[in-house]
Amino acid sequence: MKEREFGVITFKSTHYAIKGDSIFKKENINFRTIPTPREITHSCGLSIKFDLMDLDRIKNIIDENQIDIEGIFKIVKSTEGSRAEKLN
Repeated sequence: MKEREFGVITFKSTHYAIKGDSIFKKENINFRTIPTPREITHSCGLSIKFDLMDLDRIKNIIDENQIDIEGIFKIVKSTEGSRAEKLN
């Protein structure tokens, strides 16, 4: 299996996860709301999964809309398993 990489935003509360979901829809970001991956255990239960090529745009939207996040992570999945790397 080839490595797959994607971004995940974790939030300080479900309120901010829902706010992020709403704002990203309005901004036409390609994303999916998912349960927080087990590689990242220190946040609320909802996260947003996105394509890493949108990372700069995502960061700008978060800053402009004052979305309170826990962190932005890169998740790498391969045959050896999954790992998370904090990007901010």
